Amino acid sequence: MSIIAKASGGNFIPCPAGIHAAVCVDVVDLGDLKVNFGGKEKVQHKIRIVWQVEELMPNNNPYTVSKRYTLSLHEKASLRKDLESWRGRSFTEEELQGFDVETVLSAGAYLNVIQEVKNGSTYSNVASIMRLPKGMETPTPHGYVRVCDREPDQAPTVDEPTDTG
Repeated sequence: MSIIAKASGGNFIPCPAGIHAAVCVDVVDLGDLKVNFGGKEKVQHKIRIVWQVEELMPNNNPYTVSKRYTLSLHEKASLRKDLESWRGRSFTEEELQGFDVETVLSAGAYLNVIQEVKNGSTYSNVASIMRLPKGMETPTPHGYVRVCDREPDQAPTVDEPTDTG
């Protein structure tokens, strides 16, 4: 089988900036990655959480947006802060001993999405996550196949975001 590289950036359309009702459609284990933090290179276990928002693209598929995290519930970790905001409560001491992040699959959320232009391309970034208001229904996922459920040769769709950093 061939692996073909191209110069084009693809047809990905970034999620519009603003507040969006969304549903978590994937938690992807990215494994141990080398990162540069504070001028020092180190290896950290990373994950990516992916959401579909209610707003539709011109092709009638929902926009997707994702955020990459270090797999840590340390008090300064972005994952912990975002999960606590999303859940609407702090972690208990018991939960801090081990929390299955996949429990957020199919959970609804309000996402504050901002856009950033980097090297001439526009990226959508999740700036904050909140619980959906009481009484608001979680959006229904549409056509997304989790990374762990894909065939080995199945490529991401043109509607799927890639990591920006």
